[in-house]
Amino acid sequence: MKNTFNKLAKRALAARKRAYVPYSNFHVGAALLCKSGKIYTACNIENSSFSLTICAERVVLYKAISDGELSFEAIAVASDSDEYTRPCGACRQVILELAGNIPCIMVNNKGNYEVNLLNILLPEAFTKNHLK
Repeated sequence: MKNTFNKLAKRALAARKRAYVPYSNFHVGAALLCKSGKIYTACNIENSSFSLTICAERVVLYKAISDGELSFEAIAVASDSDEYTRPCGACRQVILELAGNIPCIMVNNKGNYEVNLLNILLPEAFTKNHLK
């Protein structure tokens, strides 16, 4: 699994270079491994109406799902920060619901990473089971 995590970390680091971030200058990339073996990548995209900005993690999931992928193995998130890049709360919720309790590889700008399952990053999450 370590080779897979390394590969996803590198792909996320590369994807951050395509970020459209004229306001924050905070480049984020994400790489998503599907159970089919395909890897999707995406970046964050900002808007002058800040609430319309979308994070790389959500872009990559929506991109994969719109291509028909519904089963996922892991997601990596990288930025220009020296710190490990953790998904925001909204992204944690979306990842957990759409991808399940997959490993999240949180990458720093040097390519080092740490891994946690989504249920560790978002304990006691609101899920579709609460809607019944």
